[in-house]
Amino acid sequence: MKKTILLTVLVLNGLTSFAQSNDENSIKLFYKKALTESQCYSWLEHLSNKIGSRLSGSANAEAAVQYTKSQLEGLGLDKVYLQEVIVPHWVRGEKETAYILNNRTKTVVPICALGGSVGTAKTGLTAEVIEVKGIKELNELGDKVKGKIVFFNRPMNPENIETFVSYGACVDQRFAGAKEAAKFGAVGTIVRSMNLRLDDFPHTGAQSYGDLPKEKYIPTAAISTNGAELLSESLKKNPTLKFYFKLSCQTMPDVLSHNVIGELTGTERPDNIMVVGGHLDSWDLADGSQDDGAGVVQSMEVIRILKNVNYKPKNTIRVVLFMNEENGGKGGAKYEEEAKQKNENHVFALESDSGGFTPRGFSIEADDVSFKKIQGFKDFFEPYLVHSFTIGHAGSDIEHLTSKKIVKAGLKPDSQRYFDYHHAANDKFDAINKRELELGAATMTALIYLIDQNGIE
Repeated sequence: MKKTILLTVLVLNGLTSFAQSNDENSIKLFYKKALTESQCYSWLEHLSNKIGSRLSGSANAEAAVQYTKSQLEGLGLDKVYLQEVIVPHWVRGEKETAYILNNRTKTVVPICALGGSVGTAKTGLTAEVIEVKGIKELNELGDKVKGKIVFFNRPMNPENIETFVSYGACVDQRFAGAKEAAKFGAVGTIVRSMNLRLDDFPHTGAQSYGDLPKEKYIPTAAISTNGAELLSESLKKNPTLKFYFKLSCQTMPDVLSHNVIGELTGTERPDNIMVVGGHLDSWDLADGSQDDGAGVVQSMEVIRILKNVNYKPKNTIRVVLFMNEENGGKGGAKYEEEAKQKNENHVFALESDSGGFTPRGFSIEADDVSFKKIQGFKDFFEPYLVHSFTIGHAGSDIEHLTSKKIVKAGLKPDSQRYFDYHHAANDKFDAINKRELELGAATMTALIYLIDQNGIE
């Protein structure tokens, strides 16, 4: 009789459905917890609307560190601490201006400086424009671009259902376009925004001058897709038109920042570490709700759910909120550096950095044996319409991890709308769907649980 009463009480508390049942019921409980009592949406609302954009080195980035640390401490985890990271500090300055000078007509177009760009002269930069579809075409033109602005106008391919494939196929012009154009004497570059739709939002992102001497750095900016279409059409009608743009950005000295870390210590194999995380920094044009506020709060929600159901992990489960993914990757690199120094053994890492949209599956980095084992979990996810388990890139922060035997996974949400917001001024909290965000957190919790329970080969 006493056992019956105890069982009833535990079920009512929502705990033993986990403690006394099989994997299927445990996962059902995780989804219930995420969809009925999660904190991830309110956490994100604070990050987005109370703190705002969180570019590395900024005061807002530091505010986000302190806020997430305090929230993890409130969950009653075994450990919560900060890990020091030295990060770059790039400042955009005043809002950029640009216009097409076509005979006597001046047409304003939306642009934004790319991360790490140098500024123009205070009076701006005016020059003729040469349009190319990519770095290969630039190299074919060679010195013909000297003294001119190179306009990189290769769009994302709309034919790919997996939009990250389209992004990967043309992002080189954003990252390395200025460096390559400068070698031929170009005075500036304009890059079509990495966006599948036509709109007026320019999308920023990291760019690098590589090993160029500083005196050869040239200013570089993204132009909105509507602006790119207009500039391209205008060049067809008047190849000698000019383009004006003004950037006020500058690079400041590096500053101290932090990764935020919390963990539940393993009960059977505490030296085996499983990481779940996202990156705390964002670009400065908006509050970065999709990239990557969503991944941050989903990762926090994973460990909150496990703690809430009184789960005792076999392995140590560690949530890591990485700093500086967007313009340097210093947080991921520092985490791995200290992991090596401590001789830590990471067996699994899961990252969410593809937005807070409806989860569809996981992108997995593993050998064939481990991949097949994870694929064996697929039946548990199909009731939740999560069924895409594929080999592929798991995440930029966790790619640094190099333990002897480690499997990595990235949450794969539906990607069709992601690049509407990626690195742009509309990446705000109002673009987040609460239910989609929570479904992603539950999906991540389920995979962490299954691998902790069953191990990997």
